[in-house]
Amino acid sequence: MLKKSTAAFMIVAALLCGSLLTLGVTGYAQVFGQAAGEGVAAVLQTSGLQEKESQKLGTALSLIESNYYEAVDRDKLIDGAVNGMMEALGDPYSNYMGKETAEKFEESIEGSFSGIGAEVSSDNGKVVVVSPIKGAPAEKAGIQAKDIILSVNGESLDGLELNAAVAKIRGPKGSKATLKVQRTGSAAPLEFVITRDDVKLETVYATMEKDGVGVIEVTQFSMNTAERFKEELANLEKQGMKGLVIDVRNDPGGVLQRVVEMAELFVPKGEAIVKIDEKGKALEVIKSNGSRKDYPVVVLMNKGSASASEILAGALQQSAGAKLIGENSFGKGTVQTSFEKELGDGSLLKITIAKWLTPDGTWIHGKGIKPDIAVAQPDYFSVAPINKSVTLQYNMNSSDVKSAQTMLDGLGYKPGRKDGYFDTGTKNAVKKFQSASKLQATGIIDAKTAESLELALIKVIQDPANDNQRNKGIEEVRKEIKEAASKK
Repeated sequence: MLKKSTAAFMIVAALLCGSLLTLGVTGYAQVFGQAAGEGVAAVLQTSGLQEKESQKLGTALSLIESNYYEAVDRDKLIDGAVNGMMEALGDPYSNYMGKETAEKFEESIEGSFSGIGAEVSSDNGKVVVVSPIKGAPAEKAGIQAKDIILSVNGESLDGLELNAAVAKIRGPKGSKATLKVQRTGSAAPLEFVITRDDVKLETVYATMEKDGVGVIEVTQFSMNTAERFKEELANLEKQGMKGLVIDVRNDPGGVLQRVVEMAELFVPKGEAIVKIDEKGKALEVIKSNGSRKDYPVVVLMNKGSASASEILAGALQQSAGAKLIGENSFGKGTVQTSFEKELGDGSLLKITIAKWLTPDGTWIHGKGIKPDIAVAQPDYFSVAPINKSVTLQYNMNSSDVKSAQTMLDGLGYKPGRKDGYFDTGTKNAVKKFQSASKLQATGIIDAKTAESLELALIKVIQDPANDNQRNKGIEEVRKEIKEAASKK
C-alpha cells in the first residue's frame, strides 16, 4: 500500500497551519477500546463507528490476540489501526502521532526541539525534505528542500511509515546521522554526515541596510512569531525605514493565526488575507482589520517556502501590492488541526480540515506561487557535497569532480570548466586553493581538501553579499523608494 504522511518530530519544524480552525470530538478515543461484542452501545453514542464497523475491528483485534503465534502488544496494534486510517486518506499532511512524537510536535510549535533541524514529509514511501531550518545542522550540512532521504546510518527508509523513518533519524545530541540523499540533477545519491544538536528557533531576524531598506527574515510561524515580527518592524520604523524586504525562504509554515496577524500589518482593512474552504461550510473570507503601509514591501520566497509562508506571500501580493521575488514556492494549500485531548492518552491526530485559497480564489496546492521577479541563486548554492571516500585527481571524470569545480569557481579559484573532467586547469585551481588554505599543494582532492572546500564555500554562501535573491529584493525596494520620491 502506498503510504503518504507528514510529521514534525525531533528532526523537524512544524507544518501545523491550523490552530485557527477546530473540529468537534470525533469519537476516535472509543473506537478500539473493546473486543468483539463489547461496548457497542457506547460506541454508537458517538459520531465514530457504526455497529458493524465496531464489530469488524473488535473481532479483528480479538482474533489477532487469540491466534497470533507470538505475544502481541495491544497498544501497538491500536496505534497501527489508527495509523492505517490516516494513511488510507492518501494525504501527506494528515497523520497520527504517538505520545512521544506528539510531545516533540508541540515543542516545535513552541519554537524549540532537538535533532537535525529539517521539515520532512512522506510521499509514496519516500521521506522528502520540505525545508531545512535556518542555522540548524541540516542547513549547515547542505540539505535542501525536495531532497529525498534514502537511508540513515546504512538503514534504508524506503517504504517505512514516517514515524518509523523519523525514529531512525533521531538520536541524542552530539551523535552523528549519516544520510544518503537523492537530489534532482544528481545521478548518484549524496552523502551527508550530520551531528545532531538542540535546535532553538529564533524565528525572526531583522537588519537595516543602506538607503533605509529594512530586511526581516521569518524562518517559521511559531506561537511567538507575530509578536517578534511586530517588535522588529517597529524597531526598523523607528530607525527611519523607507522600504521593507520580508524573507520567507525555506520557511515551512506554522500557525495560521500568526500569519493572519502579520498580514494585517500591511493589508488594508476589509481586504482579504486568505479564504478557507472547509467541508460543509460556506467559504470563509478572513479579512484584514489593519492598514496599508506607506512604504514599498517585497517578499522573498523559494521552493522551501510553504504553507503559512505562501499565505503571507499571496496576501501581500494580491491585497497589499507587494512584489514576490525569487523562486516558485512549495505549494501547500491545505489547513490542518491537531486533536490531542480527544484521544486521551497523549497521542495526537493531525487532520487536514480545509483548503486555503489566495485572496483572488486561487488554490496553489501542488503548484505553488510564481514570483513576480524570478531570481536564481548562484550554482554553488546548490552544489552537491563531495564523496570523501574517493580521492579526486588529474584525468578523472565524475560528478564529484564537477562538484569540486563548482566549489572552486564559487570561491574564486577558476578551474575553467565545471563539467566533471579533472584537467590541468582544475589541478592548478586545486593547488591555489590548497596553498591559500595552508594545505599541501598536491593538486589532488583528498578528504581533507574536500572538507576544506565545503567549509570555505559555506562561509561564501552565508555572506549576504552573494545572495542574489536578497540583493534583488533590496534593489527593487530602493527602486520603488526612488520612484515614490520622484512623484512627490
